[in-house]
Formats: sequence, structure tokens, C-alpha cells
Amino acid sequence: MALVNLYSDTQTRPTEAMRAAMAAAEVGDEQRREDPTVLVLEARVAELLGHEAAVFLPSGTMCNELAIRVHIRPGGDEILLGANTHPLRSEAGGPAVLSGAVMTVVGGADARFAPAELEAAIAAHPPGDRYAPRPRLVCVEQPTNLAGGRIWPEQQVRDVLDVARTHGLRTHLDGARLLNAVVASGTSAAAYASGFDTAWIDFTKGLGAPVGACLAGSRELVDEVWRYKQMLGGAMRQAGIIAAAGVYALDYHVERLADDHARAGRLAAGLAELGGVEMDPASVETNIVIFTVPDAAAFCAALEAEGVRMGALDARRVRAVTHLDVDDAGIGRALDAARAALAG
Repeated sequence: MALVNLYSDTQTRPTEAMRAAMAAAEVGDEQRREDPTVLVLEARVAELLGHEAAVFLPSGTMCNELAIRVHIRPGGDEILLGANTHPLRSEAGGPAVLSGAVMTVVGGADARFAPAELEAAIAAHPPGDRYAPRPRLVCVEQPTNLAGGRIWPEQQVRDVLDVARTHGLRTHLDGARLLNAVVASGTSAAAYASGFDTAWIDFTKGLGAPVGACLAGSRELVDEVWRYKQMLGGAMRQAGIIAAAGVYALDYHVERLADDHARAGRLAAGLAELGGVEMDPASVETNIVIFTVPDAAAFCAALEAEGVRMGALDARRVRAVTHLDVDDAGIGRALDAARAALAG
């Protein structure tokens, strides 16, 4: 029986139609700006996010790292960001190594901070304080990842941006799953992203592409990102083959994200009914379900034995993520396996 893989939405595989689009892609030398499919994808993402230009990159991590690099100055600049966000937890210390940045957590555990919390974090390091790092960049993760796929309300985003602008800070949107937030909330991608200096979306999560992400910003900033893209080995050749997957995903895999959200809600509701599970189904807003069990490692091992995969976040918390490779039957199997694991 096929594995029900809820470990992450990065586990999606390209559909046959996406593979066909990739095979048929028109290609050229991406480094020389001669790949027409890459150019189409970049133009679409720039328009989608409300920015002047965009650059196609191999991964979302590179989007974050190159954006941070163009915003941060050497000499102790500080990034203000939410708890357990991707640059802090999952990029191997890249902001410190590649940009010399200090990372400071703002707000509580759900990774969404209030404007007043940002104001307080900035005030803690006032201009001219030679003992402290210099606040320089504010990062928002929309929706959150390890905090459970929670959506920043549009007004909260705007208020945080207002605080950053008041203090002359740069702003960056980690939009790895931004289109999940768009579909779930009904707010446009541009409404969320256009106020940031840089913003990006990933194609390899719920959109189901095998490779790639696009970072958007002003033409000047994108030109500077290109310099670091070249420096760090991110420039490619006939990249239209993989860019075609992103174009296909934007055409056919955005609205269907609602199916993933519905299945995540069904999974959360079913898990909440099981003895030994602690979670609030109302906290599930997109495709990420995080819940607590007595022993996360043992629970996940028992699931794996039944052909269901989830991920242990720590000793007690488990994360499950729905995506286009998990159907209604897969959710049913996951709930049956969870029930058996807890009973055992």
C-alpha cells in the first residue's frame, strides 16, 4: 500500500501534466537572460506580488538568504523576526555566516508579533547605542510554518510595516506558503506582499513543483540579488525545464490549495477526538496540523509501521502537512493509524 506522506508538503511529486509541461518547455541560457520560460515565470511572480521585478532561484532558502544579504550591512546589523521561523531554525545559521546578521526573536511562540512588540524590540536597541546590534531588517513569515500554518491578518501586516518604516528599517516577506494564506483568507498576494521591500513564493510546497522559488522586489534590489545569485552558484543554464513547473503550478495548482486546507481541517478534527491528543482544531487555518501526544517519536514510529508518515517536532509535538499527494482516503488511513498508535 502506498505511503500516506504527511511529513511535509515538500513531499509532493510533479503530476503527469506538470511533467509534460516541463518536457515541452522552451529553454535558453538563464544566466544570459535568454530562457523565455524563466522570464515568463519571473514576470508573473513580480505582478502577482505587486513588485517591479523577480528572480528565479533554486530554493526558498536561497530566497531568504539572498534577500537578507542585500538588506543587511556588515558590522552587527540585526534581523527582527518571529519565533521558530525558517531563517532562525532551518537555514544552518546562514544569516550569520553569509550576512553577519544578528537574529532577534520578537513576540511569542506563534511567530506572529504585534506592532507594539516590534516597537519595543526596536526601542531596546536605540540609535547610537554602541553596545547593541543595529536593527536593520524586519522579517515576516506568512503563513507561519512551525507555528502551525497560522495566517497574519492583513491589517496586522500593514501595522507592522508602518512601524518598520517609521524607524527606517527594511522589510522582507518569507512567503514560502503565501498562496495558502491567499486562498484561505481571500486576501490577494499583492495585498500581503507589495508593502515589503522583498517577498517570495515557493513552488515546491503546496504548488507541487519539484524545484524552485521566486524572489521579488524593486528592479534595483533584484539586480543586486542577481550578483549574489551568481556568486553563490545559484545561476543556471536551461532552467526553463524547471521554471515550467512553476508556471504550470500558478495556472493549475493554486485554487486547489483549498482542498488541502479542508483535509487538514478534517485531520485536525479527527485527531482532537482521540484520547492522548491535545490540540485545538480551530487553530488549523491552512494545511499544517500540529498536535501534542505523550511520546512524539514513538507515535511517529507506530504510524510509519502502518504506512503513514508524520514528523516529530520535539518530545511531544507532531506536525502533519496536507498536500496534493494526499487524498481523502489518505486522511482516513492517517486517522486510523493514529487511533491504533495511541491505543497501543
